[in-house]
Amino acid sequence: MSGSYLDEDEVSAARASELVGAGSAWLLDVREAHEWEAGHAPDAHHIPLYELQTRQHELPEDQQILVVCHSGGRSRLATDALNRADYPAANVAGGMSAWQAHGAAVVRDDGSAGDVV
Repeated sequence: MSGSYLDEDEVSAARASELVGAGSAWLLDVREAHEWEAGHAPDAHHIPLYELQTRQHELPEDQQILVVCHSGGRSRLATDALNRADYPAANVAGGMSAWQAHGAAVVRDDGSAGDVV
């Protein structure tokens, strides 16, 4: 593991959507359970911020991790912590609010249309 594979430690929602869609990045959603249940990116993996340290073993060590929350604050904290631990992580600027505003899909666990709360 050695820091971000990207040249920056923050990416736009548009770039994040492109990277995840191409299979070039692993999307980590660090929001609370009720936020996730209301709506999340289709290919996201959910580990709430408060569980990240104890579930760190679930993270890929050889793939770019993009971290998202509601608006970018919690995901910035998670990104900084992951980078300090030598994970290749970058923050999704603007979070799921920007993701949805970009027009990227937001779904519920059952595949129906979701909403960002």
